Amino acid sequence: MIDRDPAPSSIHDFATWAPVLRLVRDGGAEGQAATSVRVAGRIGRQSWSLPSRRRLPQPGRAAQVKGGQDEFEAVERVRTGLADAGVDDISFTARISPDGTTSLRLLAPSPAVETGIGTTHPGTLILVEGAVPQPWRCLPDPAPDAVPAPSADLGLLERTLRERLPDAVGATETEIAATEARLGVTLPEELKVLYRVTRFRWEDWGDDEAAERECTAVGWEAFRLDDLYIADASSRHCQWQFAAMEAVVTLPGAAVQGLVGSPGWIVFGDNGGGDRLAVDLTPGPRGHRGQIIMLSHEESVGASLVADSLTDLVMNRHSERVGGSGADRPPAVAYVNVRGIPSVEAAAHPGLEVLSIGVWDAAPVSLAPVTGLPRLRTLSAYPGTLADPLQIAGLTQLEFLELGPEEWRVLLDAGAVPRSLSAAAITVHGDQDHLPVTAIANELLALWDRPQIIKTVLEGDLGPLPQRLSP
Repeated sequence: MIDRDPAPSSIHDFATWAPVLRLVRDGGAEGQAATSVRVAGRIGRQSWSLPSRRRLPQPGRAAQVKGGQDEFEAVERVRTGLADAGVDDISFTARISPDGTTSLRLLAPSPAVETGIGTTHPGTLILVEGAVPQPWRCLPDPAPDAVPAPSADLGLLERTLRERLPDAVGATETEIAATEARLGVTLPEELKVLYRVTRFRWEDWGDDEAAERECTAVGWEAFRLDDLYIADASSRHCQWQFAAMEAVVTLPGAAVQGLVGSPGWIVFGDNGGGDRLAVDLTPGPRGHRGQIIMLSHEESVGASLVADSLTDLVMNRHSERVGGSGADRPPAVAYVNVRGIPSVEAAAHPGLEVLSIGVWDAAPVSLAPVTGLPRLRTLSAYPGTLADPLQIAGLTQLEFLELGPEEWRVLLDAGAVPRSLSAAAITVHGDQDHLPVTAIANELLALWDRPQIIKTVLEGDLGPLPQRLSP
């Protein structure tokens, strides 16, 4: 970890941090008057995570609003400092002595580290600049023989829309052509019919009731022609740590390809709950060109079939087609834990891409059964679950590796960190001091010559603990 002297910025002024440090120290002071305490947390411009050291109200008394206001004001002081320094997020750890003298260490974010969710420890380390997980690199399989569904009826679609929307203002051919040029794709004929009838612009409606009538007429919250977009993989952001655990699988009987995104998915609306509706021009083996699919806002991979055509969607005829379940295939993603797959041996097969070894109540496991598997690209192992971390050297296709600090220490000391990695993460047991964890992170970043996490040390005095009033 690189140490540096405090720079001339309010975020590097101990007074900026003192209210937060007093808050977390004083909130858990019972029984600690004679001992030093260590506190750690993270504060960002959008969110923060502080240790749960706040005092509970005395029996029969309600919690005070003031406690929450004190925390907000203390955090806001730090967030102002972040904004002044042009920093989005910062982690801290502090050692506070009984007399109030404090050593505060700030860990500045590195452009090579994704901020973790709800954690003060370093997030995912991006070892190769610009790298994305394998599922986000997958393109659709060609579907040259795919044709529109028999239910696609341009005449019926236009008549129905004009009957429902007699006063709608449609897009011009010039506007449609401009959208095609912007997207880099020719719009399917059904979508052109829709926008020739109505372009879904607020200025055409005049009031909210007119907007509601148009949405009711088509059955969804439609986007303006100017707001159509391609749902390619880049449109579905997911942090490396979670994206690396996904797999792209399209079964032979599937109507929709199991992709993160596709250059042939044209998003044109929303179901009102955050799920996107798209026309699919790259269907699965049993799909139709121009079918309507839904991309769930709760998922990062795949889409579900809604209707065989836009005509069917407008006529409220939803598809009942389903593809093969794939139940006879071993999973590409395997979770070995006390409630999942019972062993590494049971998870191993040539198509395995992701192996997660979770909480385990038996002896540490061997990786021998998965050594040499041709597609295994992700390994996540909970701390203490591996019998021999050096067996990882036999996993030659790994692009993401998540281990505990002790396991990473074994690999680093042996010079056995896989050079095939694009990203890595350190899993931490409980409330571990994150300075040693950050030191390991910086060793890993150094192997790929990536920007380091910089530590700044501040010294200060919080004063003595306040005297408690008797109940």
